[in-house]
Amino acid sequence: MSEPETFQTEPAQILLVEDNPGDVRLTREAFKAGRIENDLHVVSNGTEALAFLSQQGEYADVPRPDLVLLDLNLPGKDGQDVLEELKADPSLRSIPVIVLTSSRAEEDVVTSYDLHANAYLTKPVDPDEFIETVRAFEKFWFSVVRLPPEADNV
Repeated sequence: MSEPETFQTEPAQILLVEDNPGDVRLTREAFKAGRIENDLHVVSNGTEALAFLSQQGEYADVPRPDLVLLDLNLPGKDGQDVLEELKADPSLRSIPVIVLTSSRAEEDVVTSYDLHANAYLTKPVDPDEFIETVRAFEKFWFSVVRLPPEADNV
């Protein structure tokens, strides 16, 4: 009998692109309470997100994220701009992106999927529901889904 395959052997690298300190705190709290090892990296605007993803400037030595949690409502370069640029880059497009935003606008949902978001989640207003939402997608993305390897390792 062979051993069951395990998908994750080291902590998941998660990039949270979020400008609301309260939502950053809740996300950290949810991940901390979860059973899945991860390293949560946080940037607060779209320009920083693209620099992190491209490992440029102060982000030259950061790990490549396994997953991006992307707010749409960001100062300067917004989440849709980040999503469009990320998915247009052949070296980054395989990184799954979950839009995690307060926007319930149908237009934002449609545009996000048109720009190749992997999922669209609306942030619950209630903090406990927010934490439960984060835990649920963490479990799904890191226990159930098989993530692509880095492009260099293919």
